[in-house]
Amino acid sequence: MKATHVGLLGAVVGMAMGAIAVQSLHAQQKGPVYYIAMNEVTNQDAYVKEFAPKSQALAKKMGGKFLTAGGKVTPMIGTPPTARIVLQQWDSLEKLEAWYKSPENQEILKIGQQYAKFNSFAVEGVAP
Repeated sequence: MKATHVGLLGAVVGMAMGAIAVQSLHAQQKGPVYYIAMNEVTNQDAYVKEFAPKSQALAKKMGGKFLTAGGKVTPMIGTPPTARIVLQQWDSLEKLEAWYKSPENQEILKIGQQYAKFNSFAVEGVAP
């Protein structure tokens, strides 16, 4: 085999291996995870002053990104919830769970539970 053929074959094999590696990396990418809470607030003033700032600060510190926290709800179909809606974005379920289960957050939740009933869950997002 001539040297040019060997070089060409090596280049083709290298490109194929690179393409396979890129496909593998894309397959491993996961989308963000969303934390959704529907909080039935019973004492708005205390909730906003004593609970929300602490909860938001800890979530941001641990990697959460707030997409909404009590924003205006516009009905589309059906009856809109009367609860306060909170939507956070996280890089992974592991990071979200680390925040949620942390001793700091559990203490903050005890404060919040005096002023609201919490209903929350996590939803996996679509990979980019």
